[in-house]
Amino acid sequence: MKHFFSILVLVCTLNSCSQYQKILKSEDVALKFKVGDSLFQQGKYEKANRLFAQIVPKYKGKPQAQKLMYLYSKSFYEMRDYYVSAYQFERFVASYPESEKKAEAAFLSAKSYYKLSPVYSKEQKETRDAIEKLQEFINVHPNSEYVSEANVLIKELDFKLEKKAFEIAKQYDHISDYKASIKSFDNFIFQFPGSTLREEALFYRLDAAYKLAINSLEYKRGTLVPLRKPRLEQAKEYFNVFKKAYANSEYLAEAEEMATTLDEEIQTYSAKS
Repeated sequence: MKHFFSILVLVCTLNSCSQYQKILKSEDVALKFKVGDSLFQQGKYEKANRLFAQIVPKYKGKPQAQKLMYLYSKSFYEMRDYYVSAYQFERFVASYPESEKKAEAAFLSAKSYYKLSPVYSKEQKETRDAIEKLQEFINVHPNSEYVSEANVLIKELDFKLEKKAFEIAKQYDHISDYKASIKSFDNFIFQFPGSTLREEALFYRLDAAYKLAINSLEYKRGTLVPLRKPRLEQAKEYFNVFKKAYANSEYLAEAEEMATTLDEEIQTYSAKS
């Protein structure tokens, strides 16, 4: 009779707020687990989560605890509470190292960090954390079915870091801080040698070096140390690097105009010597 009543309550729960509230207040942990599981399977993650939260401590050490902790962790993920889901899945992996759900839980923990990664224009600590967690997952579970997706996510996160660094360097160029722009593009090219933004980075580095050289004084202030000529020559070298790497670039015509001006300016120094 008690079993029949539990089933009846379970069915009613799915369609009745009042029944759900009664179960929340109930002392029957087994019923809460059963109802929570059913709600979870129906995609009612917030309701399931509230029930799971009440009974997690009471299932500690019991055989059903593993399933409960997985569902509890997953409910946070489905609710998009990624800070908590990352933490709970990490706890699951640590608590159940032999579980058949271990790889999935480890991946979802890492993916939770991925979900926390902000747009590229913001501070990227979470992005770096996500890359670290995803790479750690790949290292520990190299044969997992989730590895291919993890690699895709890492690639996406890497591009965010590239985009962030690229836009910072480009912004320096826009505000006419050409020295900072050149240095930033140098760092970008070194840090991201395979970036899809490399062509643009080489071009805008040339652009910043060109503007710096053309607008330079002949000598450093108060000295006879040459300033303009070395900068002209450096800009021309950046042009040579750019053209060699991207002979068919859409930016080549503009780059060649800069190179022509640079050559003319450099020639004036040859004529003087």
